[in-house]
Amino acid sequence: MGENGAAGGGPLAGVRVLDLTAVVLGPFATQTLGDWGADIIKVEPPAGDLVRASGVAKHRGMASVFLGVNRNKRSLCLDLKTPDGAAVLRRIIPRVDALVTNVRPAGMARLGFGWEACAALNPRLVYAVATGFGQDGPHRARPAFDEVIQAASGLAAVVGGEGDPPAFVPSLVADKITGMALLSAVLAALLHRERTGEGQLVEVPMLETLAAFVAVEHLGGAAFEPPAGPPGYERLRQRKPVRTADGHITLLPYTGAHWRAFFAAAGRPELVERLGTDDAATRNANIGAVYAAVAEVARGRTTAEWLALCEELDIPATAFTRLEDLREHPHLAAVGMFPVSEHPTEGALRLARPPARFAATPAGVRRHAPRLGEHTAEILAELGYGGEDIRGMAARGAVVLADGARRAG
Repeated sequence: MGENGAAGGGPLAGVRVLDLTAVVLGPFATQTLGDWGADIIKVEPPAGDLVRASGVAKHRGMASVFLGVNRNKRSLCLDLKTPDGAAVLRRIIPRVDALVTNVRPAGMARLGFGWEACAALNPRLVYAVATGFGQDGPHRARPAFDEVIQAASGLAAVVGGEGDPPAFVPSLVADKITGMALLSAVLAALLHRERTGEGQLVEVPMLETLAAFVAVEHLGGAAFEPPAGPPGYERLRQRKPVRTADGHITLLPYTGAHWRAFFAAAGRPELVERLGTDDAATRNANIGAVYAAVAEVARGRTTAEWLALCEELDIPATAFTRLEDLREHPHLAAVGMFPVSEHPTEGALRLARPPARFAATPAGVRRHAPRLGEHTAEILAELGYGGEDIRGMAARGAVVLADGARRAG
């Protein structure tokens, strides 16, 4: 299938992944595999990934959200409903290590690429599917998007707060959390395959993943049978930005020593005994009063003064960063979190770099987010198709080449 990426390596150099994902969940997972060195072949239908239209765009099909989750991939544009398009995919499957998809299993089966069919083509294949709902449950056939899962998992109820209407986190957290779980599952299955030679089916359902995520702290008393109290984690329900003399801050004296030092520095040492902050259980039982005391004393100093004091006392604290200022956050700027790169069609971009660091096998950005069908001809040639065959398939609509994609855009 050709060399892995344009340049450089990564811990997954030599791993080949067939990416049949779309929107954010799957592409977020496969982008990370690509960041870590895997060769990612992104298969798109003739209309392209839906997320190509999501966000801000200079050119049709290259919107900001697409750019954010599709670097380090090659775009192969196929119509899998045509005999030629399906034949191309069947030729690729024996040559890859993993197939990752968030197409519902019934849809993959209708196309002829369900788990059994793909395993017959490649018994060593890791076949990873992200579903909305686990396939052994009654909701298995339902469609799911981020807000559906935020609602069903209890996350929206937690965000809305007790007694208030539910509210969504204004970020695709269900997609991205499940994407990270999908990434981990693919890596675990690849490790198993490395040890045993066995491929396998892997399923990562969104609802189950988010329900487990929320349950860690919010099961509360419901973690016991019979319940020892109501669900929820009261400290998290109580926390809010703290108003200072000139703005807002978030701070968290965490240990008894932290709280003692904080209230002493604030000139209110008597609050330690009154609120019982030396003892974690007592402190948590009084958390509403503790946070009310923090809100009261915080108004006496500026944000800068509190930050200096918390740094001196080694208390976790920070000011609030606006989205407009995120790229210039002093720490993120110092570590080069948002480097400028030059995209061949979109010009200068400032996007987040891969955050994980590998000392021996660095992650990196080897390929820009591709135009629709940008690598179709290249990949088909690697599969053994000649120029005449490729032009014929393009004429029949089975594949889309980069030039055709440009005209369509």
